Amino acid sequence: MAERFAAQGRWNHNTHYHRFVLKAVPDRARMALDVGTGDGLLAAELREMVPQVTGLDVDSDVLDRGRASGADVSWAVGNVMSAELPEGHFDVVASIATVHHLPDLAAAFEQLAVLTAPGGVLVVIGCARSASPSDYLMDGLGAIQHQLLSRTRGYWQHTAPVEMRFPHTYAEVRDIAEARLPGFSWRRLPLFRYAVVWRRTE
Repeated sequence: MAERFAAQGRWNHNTHYHRFVLKAVPDRARMALDVGTGDGLLAAELREMVPQVTGLDVDSDVLDRGRASGADVSWAVGNVMSAELPEGHFDVVASIATVHHLPDLAAAFEQLAVLTAPGGVLVVIGCARSASPSDYLMDGLGAIQHQLLSRTRGYWQHTAPVEMRFPHTYAEVRDIAEARLPGFSWRRLPLFRYAVVWRRTE
């Protein structure tokens, strides 16, 4: 899927990890929620695998561009922390480069977990602040990867607002996830991202 967007000139650090999210989708998933959907590219890809997808974003103008794509997705304007969404409803809850916009990361993880259905998966691809030698090493690898991929695929700038101030370090994000999402898995990713994956068992 990511290659299809790259071929259309829509490669960036976020679309690069769409495949990571799609690989985590459970078999027979029926409902998906894309939190901070922006231009709606991930929501459209999820719709190719999941019968019902909701794309949620606080920015109505950006969401209009998602609607204009023609994807068979339910588009909703709202903040995930206050929107009226059914609890335990979504087999897939996905969020890319969004949770650092929210004021309370612990509460955000808890809310996303509440929305996840039993047997479902929560996948967060997030941004954080480097603070350790291993962080800086990954940043260096990410910078090299960025140069190589942006030259071969082109770099597409999405239309959603960009926030480059990250309130937490990677270690802090991992600690918060460990406290709020028991049994989660963690990966530090190149291209200045991390992945939190949590499956709701009950």
